[in-house]
Amino acid sequence: MRYEGVLTKMSTELTETVQYYLVFEADFLNVNQILDKKISLNFLRYQCLNCGLQKKIFRQGYCYDCFSSIPQAGSWIIKPELSTAHLDEEDRDLEFEKSVQLKPHIVYLANSSDVKVGVTRKTQIPTRWIDQGAHEAIEIVEVPNRYLAGITEVALKNHVGDKTNWRKMLTNDVKDLDLVEVRDRLKQFIPAEAMEYFLANNKETEIHFPVLEYPKKVKPLNLVKTPFYEGILKGIKGQYFIFQDGTVFNVRGHEGFVVELGI
Repeated sequence: MRYEGVLTKMSTELTETVQYYLVFEADFLNVNQILDKKISLNFLRYQCLNCGLQKKIFRQGYCYDCFSSIPQAGSWIIKPELSTAHLDEEDRDLEFEKSVQLKPHIVYLANSSDVKVGVTRKTQIPTRWIDQGAHEAIEIVEVPNRYLAGITEVALKNHVGDKTNWRKMLTNDVKDLDLVEVRDRLKQFIPAEAMEYFLANNKETEIHFPVLEYPKKVKPLNLVKTPFYEGILKGIKGQYFIFQDGTVFNVRGHEGFVVELGI
């Protein structure tokens, strides 16, 4: 069986075990159904997710020209504290920025490798946690715009990490933590502007990933350097395929790559 299309990050569904879907223009695949099967990945060409042209991907699935100009790649995406739509100030496209920044946002704790703080739109919970490979997570505050979430994250990351150790996450070198206790301990560091939005009574969300076997060491697959790869799929966690030989493939890291997937 063959599938061909441009890669985008996998769609997910939080059930007892996370369900993963690769969505192409004309087809889709439930990746859970091909666990323990030999699959191949063949890199064919680039296709920018914005302009659709066959141009080398720079970041986030976009060519350099698009990444440098479109509002979907503004600096406030990575650094939400730089959001300015609440001030009616434009970065690249004020209408688009208002449509994203002036929506409810969540500041959360997620445990993928160690506990970390993060920001996402409310509509992206629990998707964001799944994408990070978090086996447990909890909300800290729910604020009305991205700026407030950003300054809260900046304040809290002085006291807790804000990065995921993807190697530890993929080898399952993790431990359970009491995220309620961590949340309550961090409350004192929330900026005054966001304190009224503190969430005091919610509980941890537990997430279970479809992994049959975790590797002891991981070897990242880069389709630019290795355009063809074949192996037995043993798991999916975060946005990664995990193969029997320890190879791991970051699907999101290859957005904008047109591939042929064989099963």
